[in-house]
Amino acid sequence: MRSQEGAIFFIINIIGNFGTVFLDNGYYNKAIAASPVSALPGYILGGISWFAVPFLAATTMGLAAVALESNPAFPSYPNRLNPADVSAGLTLPAAAVALLGKAGAIATLIMVFMAVTSAMSAQLIAVSSIITYDIYKTYFNKEAIGKRLIYISHVSVIIFGLIMSAWSTGLYYINISMGYLYLLMGIIISSAVIPGALTLLWNRQSKWAACLSPPLGLACSLTAWLVTTKTKYGTITVETSGSNIPMLVGNVVALCSPIVFVPILSLIARDKVPYDFNSMKEIKRDNEDSPNIPQLTEEEIEREVNLLTRNLNIARVTAIILTLAFIILWPWPMYGTSYIFSKRFFTGWVVVGIIWIFISFFIVGIFPLFEGRHSIVSVIKKMFKDLMTCGKDKSEEKQTKDPTIEKSENSTKEYPVIYL
Repeated sequence: MRSQEGAIFFIINIIGNFGTVFLDNGYYNKAIAASPVSALPGYILGGISWFAVPFLAATTMGLAAVALESNPAFPSYPNRLNPADVSAGLTLPAAAVALLGKAGAIATLIMVFMAVTSAMSAQLIAVSSIITYDIYKTYFNKEAIGKRLIYISHVSVIIFGLIMSAWSTGLYYINISMGYLYLLMGIIISSAVIPGALTLLWNRQSKWAACLSPPLGLACSLTAWLVTTKTKYGTITVETSGSNIPMLVGNVVALCSPIVFVPILSLIARDKVPYDFNSMKEIKRDNEDSPNIPQLTEEEIEREVNLLTRNLNIARVTAIILTLAFIILWPWPMYGTSYIFSKRFFTGWVVVGIIWIFISFFIVGIFPLFEGRHSIVSVIKKMFKDLMTCGKDKSEEKQTKDPTIEKSENSTKEYPVIYL
């Protein structure tokens, strides 16, 4: 458990995923749309469930690939997977093919397709929400409602999808792999993590600090990344710039540089009045005045505010505990002591992982169905009722048809019917 390259990847991974979570508008959309009662436990259970995927599934297939490289069923036998194939993410399909043959390849294709579809759909929703409400309605058409906003949302989804398709195709043909992009991700986006978090947690961060810190941090991270590559290797290529040390320096600078920029810009370009978070209560939905939307009473609003305040305190404590457990108390003692797994310890490790993945399946796949059982039954009953009454309504409609209208339809030449 003592690997310098592993420790470097650990830090890069943490920084990059800070960016993907803090800056993903999809998380905020889901939190706002969810019930105050469901949002906190949903995110906690979802996060704990997700951890089983890299902890067990990814580790299992990675170790399986290493173990099966000497097996004739392995796709690259008798050679090992080359670094380019590993960086391209081919470890999983190679191990699956060695274990299950064509069935393993098909299963991998289905799994990857579903994962990519889920991730891309979330990004499309997030981007369309930002373009529609934060850009179009805020700066171009403040009076836009209903169909117009839906139209802008659809157009933004199509344009963003085309741009990302062209961009990803171009990256493929210039040999930029998934592994390279994963390491580069934090350099590009993580300079906005601290300003984004302080926007919600610190009312004295000025608007100029929030707006300028991310691009300044991006400039610093790109400079640090490329300068480190040039200094260490003497040349800047895809291979040298994708090495761990330059990527580590760029990621760390991206995350930490706003620590300098935010206070300086907040002091130099200070807002006259600190932001009042109570103003967020005045934000209304576009369909707020619709008669179909139930209006909350003042007592219900106060009850929700109290519940959210209570959940906020629970979330802080839970976040601190889980962060200490998963990021510090679990990995670093094993790294610091150069711990070597015994057979008994490794067996326990595997058993815990298997139990965890089954718990995750229950939380994600079974528990939502159980929790929503009443709504599901209600919808099914209403659908069945509509199907049963559909034919009856049509027959009744024929029986009660106005004979005057029927007569007029059969004799329109002699007695034309005028509808008023």
